Amino acid sequence: MPSPVFELTCELIRRASVTPDDAGCQAAIGDRLARAGFAIEHLRYGDVDNLWATHGSGAPVLVFLGHTDVVPSGPVANWASPPFEPVVRDGRLYGRGAADMKSGVAAMVVALEEFVRAQPQHAGTIALLVTSDEEGASIDGVRRVADEFRRRGQRIDACVVGEPSSKQRLGDLVRIGRRGSLTGRLTVRGVQGHVAYPEKANNPIHAFAPALAALVAERWDEGNDAFPPTSFQLSNLDAGTGADNVIPGELHAVFNFRFGTASTAQALRERTEAILRRHGVDLGAGAGTLDWWLSGEPFATPAGPLRAAALAAIRESCGAEPELSTGGGTSDGRFIAPLGAEVVELGVCNASIHKVDEHVALDELERLPALYGAIAARMLGGR
Repeated sequence: MPSPVFELTCELIRRASVTPDDAGCQAAIGDRLARAGFAIEHLRYGDVDNLWATHGSGAPVLVFLGHTDVVPSGPVANWASPPFEPVVRDGRLYGRGAADMKSGVAAMVVALEEFVRAQPQHAGTIALLVTSDEEGASIDGVRRVADEFRRRGQRIDACVVGEPSSKQRLGDLVRIGRRGSLTGRLTVRGVQGHVAYPEKANNPIHAFAPALAALVAERWDEGNDAFPPTSFQLSNLDAGTGADNVIPGELHAVFNFRFGTASTAQALRERTEAILRRHGVDLGAGAGTLDWWLSGEPFATPAGPLRAAALAAIRESCGAEPELSTGGGTSDGRFIAPLGAEVVELGVCNASIHKVDEHVALDELERLPALYGAIAARMLGGR
């Protein structure tokens, strides 16, 4: 007989909830948790759905955080089976979102149902927060909900993010923080002209090249105990008309910093602009523009009750001694940590996320609710 977590994961995979469309996932989850005694609140901002479900009252407040949206499947013909039809092959469940992160959301729901059934009078508050805007712009999802929580005075003491964190087997890596992400969008304006008459033009590629070399060579910081050194990467560079005899009039560049607590976003902005000026890239007088987008600040969770609970649960449930990491990309934990919460990220293996034939191992899927439940029990009383 299929298990509750398997059935719910399959139900969620069948819903083609490509960002920001929730496709009814949160309504189904909300109905289940309401039957289990949770108070349900749907927070819709623009095209984004957010679900806030709580059980109990007072402190401590333990939140399980996830997302129901998925990235597009890409060409369906490249999949061994349709991406939104869950299929089991060779001990794995296949489908878009199987690993990132409908299995994690399903496991959280099942864990919360079982926890409140076993401990209806548990200490504090246990909650689930899910959004349909994690894979996209992340504007009207958890970022917006966190602003609403600040307005209300809603506290969060601890947060378990169900992102697929594991590398080879469940529990071998726990993320205890994430780097910040700062993106710059640069326009360098020159004067378009004929390549045979460079004296009558101003090539923005030539103007930007020395500055780019300096930016790539810059040592931004040395990192610290929690984070590696800051990285600078150019992700997009565009100039030219397509003709081989035309000097372009504009250059567009997009670059990104992934940074820890050894640097601040403000310092990175100031140093970047100073390097551009030093190498003749004028951002004033209409000659160029640089727009910044801070996707999230870095955060690191120190040793405390949540880390202790997560590590103990992993050792007991998985028999593993997990690596503690602040690597990888960003997650919605970056919006919850500034509320004063301890944050850890723990989920299934991430080898197939965003890929064709995304999948989750069935044995990991079946063990995940108990792992989340063990963390809840340690945080809110009982075992």
